[in-house]
Amino acid sequence: MSLQEGIVKKEQNAKQALCLTSMRNRVRSYIEKHHYDSANFWADKLVALSDAVEDVFWYAQTMYYTGQFHRAIHLLTSKKLDKTYTTCRYLTAKCHYECKEYQEALDVLDMLDMSFSRSQSMLNTSLNESMQQTENNFSIPNCENSICLLRGRIYEAMDNRILAADCYREAIRLDVYCFEAFDLLVNHHMLTAQEECDLLQSLPFSEQCPPEEAELVKSLYESRLKKYDCPGKTTLLPSLVPLSNSLDLVVSTAEQHLYNCDFRAAYKITSKVLSKDPYNSQCLPIHIAVLVELKNSNALFYLAHKLVEYYPDKSISWFAIGCYYMLTENFIPARWYLSKATTIERAHGPSWLAFGHTFGVNKDHDQAMAAYFTASQIMKGCHLPMLYIGLEYGLTNNPKLAERFFKQAHSIAPQDPFVLHEMGVLEFGNLKYEEAEKYFLEALNRIRSVSGEMLPDRWEPLLNNLGHVSRKLGKYEEALSYHSQADALCPHMASTYSAIGYVHALMGNHSEAVNYFHKALGLRKDDTFSTTMLAHSVESLMSEVAVCNGPEGDPHFKIPPQGQLVGVKLTNLFETSQKEKSIDGSKTDLDVSDNDPFAESSLSIEEVDMEECSTS
Repeated sequence: MSLQEGIVKKEQNAKQALCLTSMRNRVRSYIEKHHYDSANFWADKLVALSDAVEDVFWYAQTMYYTGQFHRAIHLLTSKKLDKTYTTCRYLTAKCHYECKEYQEALDVLDMLDMSFSRSQSMLNTSLNESMQQTENNFSIPNCENSICLLRGRIYEAMDNRILAADCYREAIRLDVYCFEAFDLLVNHHMLTAQEECDLLQSLPFSEQCPPEEAELVKSLYESRLKKYDCPGKTTLLPSLVPLSNSLDLVVSTAEQHLYNCDFRAAYKITSKVLSKDPYNSQCLPIHIAVLVELKNSNALFYLAHKLVEYYPDKSISWFAIGCYYMLTENFIPARWYLSKATTIERAHGPSWLAFGHTFGVNKDHDQAMAAYFTASQIMKGCHLPMLYIGLEYGLTNNPKLAERFFKQAHSIAPQDPFVLHEMGVLEFGNLKYEEAEKYFLEALNRIRSVSGEMLPDRWEPLLNNLGHVSRKLGKYEEALSYHSQADALCPHMASTYSAIGYVHALMGNHSEAVNYFHKALGLRKDDTFSTTMLAHSVESLMSEVAVCNGPEGDPHFKIPPQGQLVGVKLTNLFETSQKEKSIDGSKTDLDVSDNDPFAESSLSIEEVDMEECSTS
């Protein structure tokens, strides 16, 4: 080759290199602008010109972006790049995952081919060397944590949540900035509260973060783990105060209000967030749960309509519709839409909880428990599934199993008033009235610390049950006070009037007792307990009134002895009585008939949390 030919050859090579560099920049530019078809077109030309590993990889990337997953798989596997380079192996598995070919994706990630073993030492040498031949010195970062994250997603899609959680934990340990893995662990309730704390303490912030960022990252993660804490308890470091306006932190505060049953405060915060970011994915489940709790069906209808219009492929959209129909007591369509939500995303815990509620209200306990058990497997770190399973067991007269699940819920959320309330019901059924009173009072104090003195009407059963347990302990004045407060919350309740009349009868105030039993019967005519007690109270009242002795000396007129106007004495009436229902429907040996007027106040307080809500 002559000198002139050599110069020409070098000039041609330089021009070709310049052309390739320009074309690579063009591909990157189109990807950044989301012009994936244009990027795919020029990437194809790059591969034809150079056939470099870098260009093949980016060509496969453009196929991934355009949804041509099997083409990308074929391109990478035909050149055996999936066996040589970790990044190519990751992209191949990612394509299988997008096609829902989960086992194939795992096989790619777990392959033990010797060529891949050799590639471990080549990852940052051979690949980068081939790429550094280009003028832009393109390089692909280590994606080991991405592989762990993808493996976790695959296991979760295959309903293997234990292995999925392990993979997510490993992903965030490899890269503490990998918020996606942390968010999946927390939002999918994969860890208990203790496991969450242990994970946070085990993360190598100091090794992977600059000194000025280590506390920032740890503080931000910590704020996501305290949903059961009182709002305001979690504080940022002084240097992080500017982040207080971050929507993520604001939503975390709303979640704390939700789990502390301060639904109005949560609603105020979520409404503010959605006014700035209308479809914030972190805020929407909390906002929907709060709308259900506040029974705001109009706002829920509008939101559900918008979500289905904009995001028909998201489970949250169908969850919102299902909650609307559940709130309006159209349970059959509610089940259909909630079932659709769980089909789209099987691991959507709030949908399973709401699905169970639609069966529970119709006393279809088996179906309800099946849904709640599924939710409990999905929401390992949430107390709500355990609470509802316990309620269903209580309603089906399985107090031992109910106790087991209530205690699990109590261990997760020891200050939740709904859990405390049901623990009190459990102790009442076990005739441990002092313990029942302690739980009821703790629940009441917890609610008042959130709502003030004016309680929401949903807590009428709690006040009535405090009246029942006070009566059992002989605290009649306190019992009357609690029943009166329940009457103020929910006026014209036959069960409340009957309970007040009962206490008056025990106190010997027969005139007041007669008055309240009449009120109860005016609202519920088939109330056999009030009917029986009214008869006893009337006769006791008559015995207190001076009667005419009849004609003087009339041997046929005799006044019956005091206390014998009825078959049994009033003080012994309840010793020989049969049954009295508590909140959860379980029965103890208190009242005169199975048709107990306290059955209404015995209905369990229903809590809809999504997630949950979540809801409550």
